[in-house]
Amino acid sequence: MSRLIAQPTWLLCLCLSAQANDHAQRASVEAHSKHTFDSTNSDKNTRLSQQWGLKTEELDRYRTLMQGPLGTYSPNLDPLSALGIEARTEAERQRYARLQVEAEAARVEKLLVYQRAYDHAWKERYPDMSLINLPPINSPLMINTVKRVAVFVQYECPGCERTVRALQESGSPFDLYMVNSQQDDRRIRQWVQLVGIDAVKVRDGTITINHDNGRWRAIGTATELPAVLHKVNGKWVPR
Repeated sequence: MSRLIAQPTWLLCLCLSAQANDHAQRASVEAHSKHTFDSTNSDKNTRLSQQWGLKTEELDRYRTLMQGPLGTYSPNLDPLSALGIEARTEAERQRYARLQVEAEAARVEKLLVYQRAYDHAWKERYPDMSLINLPPINSPLMINTVKRVAVFVQYECPGCERTVRALQESGSPFDLYMVNSQQDDRRIRQWVQLVGIDAVKVRDGTITINHDNGRWRAIGTATELPAVLHKVNGKWVPR
C-alpha cells in the first residue's frame, strides 16, 4: 500500500517541477523580450533626438504635447515647431527657433541640390524639350499646370518682393524661379528670408523655391519681371 501511495506523490512532484521550469523559462523569455524592446525604443529615441538636435527628455515632452490639444489641432506638427509653440520660457523659444532655422536651411539646400540634379538629368534625357512644358505631375519640384502658378523673379526687384508676398498672403500655391540666381544657393536663401516666405509652406510643397536654369528664356514671353504665369491651351500666359 505504501508503495502505491508513494508513486502518485512522486509523479506530482515531477509535474510541479516541470511546471516551475516552464514558468521560469517563460519569465526569462518575457524579460529578454522586454529588454530587447526597451533597448530598441531607447536607440530609436536617441537617433530621433539627434536628428532634431534635441535631448531625449525634450522628445518625450513633444510626444506628451502631441497627445493633448496641440496634437488634435495640428497632428502633423514637427518636434521643433511643437516645442517652440509651447515653449515655457523665452530662452526655450529662441533655442527651438534657431534649431528650426538650421533644419529648414539644410532642407532647402538639399531641395535645391536635387533640383539641379533633376534639371541636369532632364537635359541629358530630353535635350530638345523644355522642362517648363512638361505635363502636370504630382511633384513639389514641378509646376502643376492645373492648380499652381509659376512666378519668375530676380534680385534687386522691389516689385518681385511685393508680388511674392501678395501671392503667399492669398494662399495660392506657386513655384518661384529666381532668374538671375547664378546657382547661388546661399543668396537665394537670403532672398527667401527677406521676403518672408513661410518655411512650413516650403516644407509641405505649397511653395517651391528654384533656380530658373533658363526656363524664363525658354518660355519666350515679352513680359517683364516679376511675372506670374499659368497655362492656357498648352501655352504659358500672364495670369
